[in-house]
Amino acid sequence: MPLGGGLIPRLADPLRRVRVPRDLEPLISRAGTEVDPAAAGMSAAGVERIWRAATALYRRRMYPALTLCVRRNGQVVLDRAIGWARSVRAGAQRDGEAMPVRPDTPFCIFSASKAITATVVHLLAERDLIDLHAPVASYLPEFGRRPFDEITVEHVLSHRAGFPIVPRSLMDLDRFGDREYLRAALGRLELRSRPGASLAYHAVSGGFVLGEIVYEVTGKDIRAVLAEQILDPLGFRWTNYGVPAAEQHLIAHDYATGPRVLPPASLVITRALGMSVEEVVATGRDPRFLGGIVPAANVVTTANELSRFMDLLRAGGTLDAVSVLRPGTIRAACVERSYHEFDRTLGFPVRFSSGFMLGAKLLSVYGPDTDEAFGHLGFSNVFAWADPRRELAVALLTNGDPIVGPHLPALWNLLRVIGAVSPKVDEPVLYR
Repeated sequence: MPLGGGLIPRLADPLRRVRVPRDLEPLISRAGTEVDPAAAGMSAAGVERIWRAATALYRRRMYPALTLCVRRNGQVVLDRAIGWARSVRAGAQRDGEAMPVRPDTPFCIFSASKAITATVVHLLAERDLIDLHAPVASYLPEFGRRPFDEITVEHVLSHRAGFPIVPRSLMDLDRFGDREYLRAALGRLELRSRPGASLAYHAVSGGFVLGEIVYEVTGKDIRAVLAEQILDPLGFRWTNYGVPAAEQHLIAHDYATGPRVLPPASLVITRALGMSVEEVVATGRDPRFLGGIVPAANVVTTANELSRFMDLLRAGGTLDAVSVLRPGTIRAACVERSYHEFDRTLGFPVRFSSGFMLGAKLLSVYGPDTDEAFGHLGFSNVFAWADPRRELAVALLTNGDPIVGPHLPALWNLLRVIGAVSPKVDEPVLYR
């Protein structure tokens, strides 16, 4: 196979599918961290069922690369990758040197960043630096005008603040890092509904508000707080907002795959994200975006590290004898704030807590029978969640960004299999 293998969507293909060879083994990379599944209370056959489901999903030709890490009882039972982190786009400008994906390849996880940001906010609330029920205006004077003064920190966390539409000015890549400009842009936000009245997913805007609150109460940006309070004590290599320019060449590139999104769906996406799907993909590669701080959208991490972060929450805030959060803080963060309520941005019912997407008994973003699971999606094709009832922490990262497509049944099957082969426990660690 030639370098890159043509594993990037063909421009003439209306489904923008990835070329996948018949023999996948040369594309698979395995980490050396996997333990005997029996030591984690699972079977080797069950773990291999998960990986077969993952490769079946890859064969649907929507992802140039896929990485998956599954932890149970704190132990890694699966940590593998398949495909190409970067390749050569057929018939278009060359995307640089082709780069196979590995389990330690970092990805931008887009909206799954919200779970990281929510954790920082809840940690500061635990330390009495943030009052979740206080008005945002008590931290940011820009919210002192009516009716913005009714918005609480909790409203922002749970997507009930009323300003879901992203103004283009908030995503001016040339002004990233300019806090004066950002604060002025936040002061020009427009309400679409009364604070607290309805659920409407805040794709980007809420993250900037939370980031500024963190700055106001600590005197440090949220990147520094995350590193000092969580990542550094636990020895994380990645999992922060953006990366230095010298490391950006290590990040997997995203590619627009699947059927092109047409109106009215495309209009809904553009309103929610402030840009089209293709523009989001391009922004995700931009060095200014990858080097900045976008609390709702630009955490860069690996599947292993992201699953470990979720395992920190699953385990009640303590990992490797290092405690950074109290179990009660995490349990409170997972209290349901929207019960299958219709989301005015996403256009379908969602369960939300204060910063996390929650699972459900039947139709769930984490597979069936996951009503106690919590985590977040990222740009529809990144999944990170903890399932306390199964003692699971999972991260699925991809660099194809289909909104819809023929991969959906295989994706659902992968999520289903992960839960099906992972036994439930009577007394989860988080609830003790």
